Amino acid sequence: MALRDIKDKIDATKKTMQITKAMEMVSAAALNRAEQNAKKFVPYMNKIQEVVGSIASGSKSARHPMLISRPVKKTGYFVITADRGLAGAYNSNVLRHVLRTIKERHTSEQEYALIVVGKVGLNFFKSRNMTVLDSITGLADQPSFTEIKAIAAKAVGLYADGTFDELYMYYNHFVSAIQSDLTEKKVLPLSDLASQEATKASASYEYEPSEEEILEELLPQYAESLIYGALLDAKAAEHASRMTAMKNATDNAGELIDEYTLTYNRERQAAITQEITEIVGGVAALE
Repeated sequence: MALRDIKDKIDATKKTMQITKAMEMVSAAALNRAEQNAKKFVPYMNKIQEVVGSIASGSKSARHPMLISRPVKKTGYFVITADRGLAGAYNSNVLRHVLRTIKERHTSEQEYALIVVGKVGLNFFKSRNMTVLDSITGLADQPSFTEIKAIAAKAVGLYADGTFDELYMYYNHFVSAIQSDLTEKKVLPLSDLASQEATKASASYEYEPSEEEILEELLPQYAESLIYGALLDAKAAEHASRMTAMKNATDNAGELIDEYTLTYNRERQAAITQEITEIVGGVAALE
């Protein structure tokens, strides 16, 4: 390989390393905020679950369709991915698992439907001609509830109107900066909520207005909050995955530059040695 070609490769790799390093730093900053957002949302989720579960488990008269399992004719899948790649296996892990699950559980396209967050997931399912009832792309790195309220409300509404009889959610759960766990969560029906809360030492509440009216208002909010909480969690996992992927890319670029530099120095030394040998040979011939 010519010296100029090696030098060009070194320069190109250095420019790539600058980009990956910058992306790593941006993702690190975004991760810090996303992790805090996810943690701040947990107390709210715990409290609304406690209240709803307390009503559902403590009342004999308060019943709601969202709490009751029904024969499953169609299943909804709420899938959370990113708008772009360069995040390691963040997107592919979720998409492969959802695709495998659908193939195992269903024999017809009429038995399931998808609701998708993220351009990567949307393109993945559309390219396979799979039914996507609703989608949202272009979310901010730190999304607000207002941004996703419409799609969350639609997901809950599709269950309420009988479009599908159960709703599962798939996303990457943030564990740490270097670990995220693929998660499957059943969002609807909330049939297990009452039994789970009954096993806890719940506080005693007095309700005004009636328990039925409270459930009518709180249950859709709770289901929407499950989706929003998962999205905050997934965003933290996305930033962590991208930060790790960009750090690995930066490290690999550094190693590649070292290899190219060593090769460049060897080739350059060989060229100099060859020139010296030729000069010495020429002088000897003149003598």
